[in-house]
Amino acid sequence: MKTRKFSFELPEYLIAQTPADKRSLSKLMVLNREKGTITHSQIDRIVDFIPDNTIMVVNDSKVRKARMYATLDSGIPLEILFLNDEGDSIWTIMSNKTKRLKIGRTISFPGDVKGEVIESKTGEDRKIKLSPEIDETFFNSYGHVPLPPYIQRDDQPDDIKRYQTVYADKIGSVAAPTAGLHFTKDLLNKIKISGTDIASVTLHVGAGTFLPIRTELINDHNMHYESYEISPDDAATINNNKKAGKKLLAVGTTSMRTLESAATSSVEVEVGKSRTNLFITPGYKFKVVDHLLTNFHTPESTLLILVSTFAGYDFIMRAYKEAIKYEYRFFSYGDAMLII
Repeated sequence: MKTRKFSFELPEYLIAQTPADKRSLSKLMVLNREKGTITHSQIDRIVDFIPDNTIMVVNDSKVRKARMYATLDSGIPLEILFLNDEGDSIWTIMSNKTKRLKIGRTISFPGDVKGEVIESKTGEDRKIKLSPEIDETFFNSYGHVPLPPYIQRDDQPDDIKRYQTVYADKIGSVAAPTAGLHFTKDLLNKIKISGTDIASVTLHVGAGTFLPIRTELINDHNMHYESYEISPDDAATINNNKKAGKKLLAVGTTSMRTLESAATSSVEVEVGKSRTNLFITPGYKFKVVDHLLTNFHTPESTLLILVSTFAGYDFIMRAYKEAIKYEYRFFSYGDAMLII
């Protein structure tokens, strides 16, 4: 299938540049796959649409303040995104001036931290070795919220909280699992009181989530790897609910990819840590996920292809046209879609 099949025209003003005034005041579009219906509502009324006998699974990864301003040894200013801690003070990074980061070059960071480029392969990532060793204090002191490139402004103090879910726990993401940004603690309590159990998985979102598909055919795209973990307690909650006949609502594409990657059957996910580069494309047979809460995604993206696979291409394209007509807000700080 060709990538351009997943293209659509989006007015620029519908790309959300700021969060909603309150998390739970975002619009909610509800797609019923069985009936083929589209309903317009609001996130704070999501309880009315979550089917009975459902377990909800969220991604509790926490966003690191991973964007850093630095200077190359030639004096050129750089913007660096810290991706992965490889151990022994070695980090994988991205930069707005990647081609200048040749092996042996030195980068000066705030706090008298130096980084030497030790690996420079073709592509967008580089590896640097830092001195002295850093910890989260370094990022909290000097880092910036890694807002995605389509949010065309500098990060603000409010982004520290708003570009983070209220249940964020385990640090490691460079992008928020944005479907979860809509929930408040009060709304989560309402969902629990309604009889829906909530479990967590952890998938640390990588920068690859921003990368467009650059191949003509979608199956020629190389999906990025991301690390995930499911604890024994959460696996038991998920598995017990599935074995009892309950349906699984994944909050976000990251939760869905984690659950589908860890599924060993239609009623069981595996405990532990692993990595996934699962690319869900048309023809994929879903194992454990029955419902999905997600945001509205960019054209020709792996995420749009995922939701089109889940709900049906024609249904999603119709829904996106309706979202544009009714001026839903798109992307990370935008509105939500519940597919049941």
